[in-house]
Amino acid sequence: MDVVKGALVLEGGGLRGIYTSGVLRFFMDKGIFFPYVIGVSMGACNAANYVSRQPERNRIVSTRYVNDARYLSYCRLFIQGELFGMKFIFDTLPRSLVPFDFTTFMENDVKCFTVVTDCETGEALYYEKKELGEDYLKVLQASNSLPFIAKPVQYNGRILMDGGLSDAVPIKKSIDDGNEKNVLILTRPKGYRKKRPRFLRFASLRYPRYKGLQKALARRHTRYNEAMDFIDQLEHQGRVFVIRPHFAINVGRAERNKDKLYRAYDQGYSDASEWYTGLCSFLQ
Repeated sequence: MDVVKGALVLEGGGLRGIYTSGVLRFFMDKGIFFPYVIGVSMGACNAANYVSRQPERNRIVSTRYVNDARYLSYCRLFIQGELFGMKFIFDTLPRSLVPFDFTTFMENDVKCFTVVTDCETGEALYYEKKELGEDYLKVLQASNSLPFIAKPVQYNGRILMDGGLSDAVPIKKSIDDGNEKNVLILTRPKGYRKKRPRFLRFASLRYPRYKGLQKALARRHTRYNEAMDFIDQLEHQGRVFVIRPHFAINVGRAERNKDKLYRAYDQGYSDASEWYTGLCSFLQ
């Protein structure tokens, strides 16, 4: 199988997204490539390495450096307000330690969208790689910048943060762009729904200037649950193909246990293999 008709939609979830890395490794092993890919947060990172045709890069980044303070440090969170070392992850790693193939990525004809949240409006923005060029990594960083553990990113006159706040699973964006067949990779089992977060009262104190961000945080669980209801409906109608874990992945958003990360990666690969026949039928 080569380039197929349809779109690939990738959910985020922090280091839980290594499950998606396993699924995409299987796709690349089988030569399954989509002409349209859209990702959120860690899903956007997975999308980048999928489009650059680097099947092992996400696994390497997500396991080799998790115990490196440059990558993840609670001390840095308390001192600098940043749990993950964003400059290390989105500059040092892709440009030096685990090189990202910018040439292949940019020359690939695949449309690759990254979802971010505009802190002023609270709404989702969708950036395609061709319009970003050299600024791609900055927007990718923004898509992965979670409130309270990362800093907002300034880009093109806007203040941006995690795309999952406004559109955690951008299936409607894909459909609006004309994609009739959509394959979704989710990182939560069927039936999962978000609860109203407890920290909302702190949002106005932490981000007094960003009313849109406060609104996005307050509505995040509602938007997510509505998206899951919509996806369940589409799946029942046979209009989407969903790959997701059969049970909850035992991996935290900031997981440091390498054994758990490897198991989640292998689970993704195994699940993709299990659904391969059905996926081929759906795409034909």
